Amino acid sequence: MTRRIQREKMRATWALPSLLLFLAFSSSFCKASASASTKQDKVGHLHSVYIVYLGKHGGAKAEEAVLEDHRTLLLSVKGSEEEARASLLYSYKHTLNGFAAILSQEEATKLSERSEVVSAFQSEGRWAPHTTRSWRFLGFEEGLDRRPPDDGGDQWLLPSSLDKASEDIIVGILDSGIWPESRSFSDQGLGPVPARWKGTCQGGDSFPSSSCNRKIIGARYYLKAYEAHYNGGLNATYAYRSPRDHDGHGTHTASTAAGRAVAGASALGGFARGSASGGAPLARLAVYKACWPIPGPDPNVENTCFEADMLAAMDDAVGDGVDVLSVSIGSSGAPPRFADDGIALGALHAAARGVVVSCSGGNSGPRPATVSNLAPWMLTVAASSIDRAFHAPVRLGNGVTVMGQTVTPYQLPGDKPYPLVYAADAVVPGTPANVSNPGSTVHDRRSQCLPNSLASDKVRGKIVVCLRGAGLRVGKGLEVKRAGGAAILLGNPAASGSEVPVDAHVLPGTAVAAADADTILRYINSSSSPTAVLDPSRTVVDVRPSPVMAQFSSRGPNVLEPSILKYALFFFFCRLPSMQPDITAPGLNILAAWSGASSPTKLDGDHRVVQYNIMSGTSMSCPHASAAAALVKAAHPDWSSAAIRSAIMTTATTSDAEGGPLMNGDGSVAGPMDYGSGHIRPRHALDPGLVYDTSYHDYLLFACAASSAGSGSQLDRSVPCPPRPPPPHQLNHPSVAVRGLNGSVTVRRTVTNVGPGAARYAVAVVEPAGVSVTVSPRRLRFARAGEKRAFRIKLEAASRGRSGARVARGQVVAGSYAWSDGGAHVVRSPIVVIFD
Repeated sequence: MTRRIQREKMRATWALPSLLLFLAFSSSFCKASASASTKQDKVGHLHSVYIVYLGKHGGAKAEEAVLEDHRTLLLSVKGSEEEARASLLYSYKHTLNGFAAILSQEEATKLSERSEVVSAFQSEGRWAPHTTRSWRFLGFEEGLDRRPPDDGGDQWLLPSSLDKASEDIIVGILDSGIWPESRSFSDQGLGPVPARWKGTCQGGDSFPSSSCNRKIIGARYYLKAYEAHYNGGLNATYAYRSPRDHDGHGTHTASTAAGRAVAGASALGGFARGSASGGAPLARLAVYKACWPIPGPDPNVENTCFEADMLAAMDDAVGDGVDVLSVSIGSSGAPPRFADDGIALGALHAAARGVVVSCSGGNSGPRPATVSNLAPWMLTVAASSIDRAFHAPVRLGNGVTVMGQTVTPYQLPGDKPYPLVYAADAVVPGTPANVSNPGSTVHDRRSQCLPNSLASDKVRGKIVVCLRGAGLRVGKGLEVKRAGGAAILLGNPAASGSEVPVDAHVLPGTAVAAADADTILRYINSSSSPTAVLDPSRTVVDVRPSPVMAQFSSRGPNVLEPSILKYALFFFFCRLPSMQPDITAPGLNILAAWSGASSPTKLDGDHRVVQYNIMSGTSMSCPHASAAAALVKAAHPDWSSAAIRSAIMTTATTSDAEGGPLMNGDGSVAGPMDYGSGHIRPRHALDPGLVYDTSYHDYLLFACAASSAGSGSQLDRSVPCPPRPPPPHQLNHPSVAVRGLNGSVTVRRTVTNVGPGAARYAVAVVEPAGVSVTVSPRRLRFARAGEKRAFRIKLEAASRGRSGARVARGQVVAGSYAWSDGGAHVVRSPIVVIFD
């Protein structure tokens, strides 16, 4: 216990170096930013796809009656019934009440002014996917798998009690589709499809209805808003007009969440060979394809997903009967208010029906205030590493060896030195020095190996050192190959530290950490004829420390409404709702199934075909959390979505596999802004002891309070906002956060005993620096399972921190409180305070 308290104190205070700078311009986040394709009608009015949100259905209505209501509402702003029918794209009829239609801004404004309409907002294309040893590592980290690491695979053993129960769980995947022929989606040995399933297998291009089976029990696709935006049909060269996955992203996330156990799986070149399995391998899959290629010079590389399409998919998924919905998709730009956020609205109504919605937190780290998918009724997932690496030594001509990583299957001919050149010294004349990428980070363009930047006469036959930053990692390798280079040596920028995402480049190559990149560049600058040898790569397991927070993983605090630890303080100028991710899970270098229509790099000109591929991103961590939610649902089918999220969050760990504090990829100690409640422990979540439950009505009150701060709104016209709704920090969430603590604030929470019977719990507190924390009562007694107990947490600002130093403005301090029964149950919640 002493060692644990010392570790907690070590994490309890840290500063976000760029937080004050962020405060200086964060007001820009409060302004809506979007670009939507528009069309002109005969009289010159511009039209776009809008979502008209009406709240919750007012009672049992036939689908045709709901559709007719929506057409009637459209007719109030359209000139004829025919025009109203033609403009309607989707009628949301299962859980939330609303529709998507092609409207002018004037028409949308008129609709928004009607009493039955909550909001009308444009459906935008700023959403995109957040681009297997991981499950075995989770078991090892929980102390439940102590077998020797015989391979790089992912042998994940379910508790035997869940074998049958998990077959009745249905996991929905909202993504780019699925490659049904993958061995990960075999239905061998599975029983009949659950009788409650109401979905369908929508056939289409290269996807007959027979593509579904007892594993993939349903599949649909949605592209009306996509095609309306791009003013034309889908380019069939780059996508299937069906649930079939051309991209690979959806197949990867589906197999990570619920893929069957497959022996002998590996990436291209045999890397990470072993048993691959999803976290809930016996659960059923329902696929909802809503992401499509962006037209342009290389449409394979990036997909886009429109809110109107996604909302239709979410509405159908809940109506079909899914238990968990995995959404590895996030938005760019300023976070919208809840009433204008399609994923947040869909997730709210899914949660009201008991469906857990797990979302990726984004790949814009390590900059602060970048986490997306902010609503407290979602489970927002950050990304961290596992204990596997792909060691590839780089031997420099001066005798120094640095350790790189790669899953590139190619080797340079002969075990001999090759000339080494820095990309900045080998560019074509006239290449500009600087380029800005999204996020306003400035890079030296000459070092980036961007398309057509390298001079062939300077790189031919050489190993080219390129730096990460602007452009795709695999695109840099393609540029080196185009210019005639022999191999690529890809160096991290300082912000990425030791985190090394690996790629199957189109030529020999490896990637190195930031410190090793500096070592290589110093050697090049000191030698008249620098050389290097790239040794073959090999898969290594049991790497320490692990897990480590991925530098790309988006961080808190958030510009919405920090009154909850993804949420939990009234924040900055927007004063909306959220602070950091809820949880972290494996998302760096994850092996999973892949589309047979996509190469491992997704680049035009790369015609290699793989069954399994290694990817990195919060897109990969999200399905890990989705699988954990599926397992908890299988063990406790009567639990609410909030109770399941609580179980996952309060049983997370803030320690690595060796018992030390979780670290960031740059070597700093991580904290709640990085990992939320901590690193996921799926088996512990099956028996959390206590849970924090929350209702649909509680969420509506939360949104009302956020609305008074400028970030939310009344989300259901049938539930009016009270004149003084409870402040957002009073939402019964498994975390506490406050901004600008002056004097004191008291937070109220209620826990439910989900243990087998009577129980007693005592609280232990680790105070944030400069904050006094008092929990009362300090002991909770439960006479039976299902009993609830309330308690208060009083936070009071102290003039100085524990060290005696005054706490600086903008400093983020963290602590925790944990309820323990003295046995197996420790129910931990983080506390975060930002000082003004």
